[in-house]
Amino acid sequence: MEYIGAIDQGTTSTRFMIFDSEGNIVSSAQMEHRQIFPRPGWVEHDAEEIWNNTCAVIKAALESAGLDGSSISAIGITNQRETVVPFSKKTGQPVYNAIVWQDLRGEEYITRLSGELPEEKLREKTGLLYSPYFSASKIRWLLDNVPRVREAAKRGEIVFGTIDSYLVARLTASHALVTDVTNASRYMLMDIKRGEWDDEMLAITGIRKEWLPTIVSSSGVVYGMTSEDGPLHASIPVAGILGDQQAALFGQACFSKGESKCTYGTGCFMLSNIGEEICFSTHGLLTTVAYRIGEGKMCYAFEGSIAVAGSLVQWTRDQLKMVSSPKELDALAASVPDNGGVYIVPAFSGLFAPYWRSEARGVIAGLTGYATRAHICRAVLEATAFQANDIFSVMEEDSGISISALKVDGGMTNSIPLMAFQADILRVPVIRPQIVETTSLGACYAAGLTIGVWDSLKMLSSYWKEQMRWLPVMDDKEREKKVGFWQKAVRCTLGWMPSDKEC
Repeated sequence: MEYIGAIDQGTTSTRFMIFDSEGNIVSSAQMEHRQIFPRPGWVEHDAEEIWNNTCAVIKAALESAGLDGSSISAIGITNQRETVVPFSKKTGQPVYNAIVWQDLRGEEYITRLSGELPEEKLREKTGLLYSPYFSASKIRWLLDNVPRVREAAKRGEIVFGTIDSYLVARLTASHALVTDVTNASRYMLMDIKRGEWDDEMLAITGIRKEWLPTIVSSSGVVYGMTSEDGPLHASIPVAGILGDQQAALFGQACFSKGESKCTYGTGCFMLSNIGEEICFSTHGLLTTVAYRIGEGKMCYAFEGSIAVAGSLVQWTRDQLKMVSSPKELDALAASVPDNGGVYIVPAFSGLFAPYWRSEARGVIAGLTGYATRAHICRAVLEATAFQANDIFSVMEEDSGISISALKVDGGMTNSIPLMAFQADILRVPVIRPQIVETTSLGACYAAGLTIGVWDSLKMLSSYWKEQMRWLPVMDDKEREKKVGFWQKAVRCTLGWMPSDKEC
């Protein structure tokens, strides 16, 4: 039996999972890290804390499995995307905090940039839209506002890497400076057709290629060997990288055109495989790289991104103090038959797909004296389902593919009321696999393919097994009524900043 390790570095925590050669979980360890909010709309992480936590969870998972580092055949990495760490080329040490994907500080720069290149041309080059969500504006902010970062860049000593780059540099004896094509496609700097940094985008933004990691395939490449002084205390190939949402698509075995998944985590992300021929959305979806194996062609996906999903549950617990745990929130939501007329639109960082309105701010609408804590908890869960439905509708329209079922994963799929309501609102079956940690599994698969543990995507597909299925039962009239109220609530969020228009 061979063992593959997967580092899953997410927005709120870092996990290390060990899988066997049949894709079964052997052990797992996880640690949360701090969320740093220097100003409204700003979100940072301490990259050194993330590295220390990575070392700790590797050690804990190995101990739990009764293994040492030399027992691991390869390491795969999956990571929160768009989050940028400026770090030293020589040592891998961070020069400044990581600027997190949710962060809005690049909004002013994006507004200026949009005057230099039409958005349609940006979409054709990168598959993306103008938004501070993507890495380029975060890099530009660091260069413009942090003198030690700017000076290190002038000396050619720094790399602006996403979390995968940072971890590979810290893990490997050579401090390898790479990012895979799925993460690179989220910088707003990569030519999505060629899988290379785009010279025009670099010139427009003033970001030099020498400040960026080398773009590599997601699988089929060994990026470097782990340092024997590192957390594994062994020389192990780092052999797979996928951004977290692409990793979940990979772990869900969505290898055929039209196969789709939705991951319910801190945010919520729906991806649909659109194959090797690139196409673009007219309704606010992103075109992104799903994966590339070795020297093969890139496979693409449509993506709809929701900034706030599981983090709304955390906010209800930590900020409102309304519940003590997600489990309590779930129980309260299940105790009432509906939301009592309450709708929550969690536009804490603006609205992502399909609206892309960074000036939007969250609302709680429809409150009456009838509403209870349980109704608000139910509205918290339903907010994620409504946002997913917004994406699902335009994804079918833009792809021309009828999506007959939705594979789901992530921590929020443990919520029975949410998943049942999601099936009702989408009007298709919602299916959860036996292994819901598909993000880690995708990274494991990418690494295992590289070293020959598995020989084909078809072989990986054979491991996918269904655990639970929810079928739609709500009648169409009731559904349309609820969606109508949701859309009315969304309209109330628009134009809030900076003009403070009333809804």
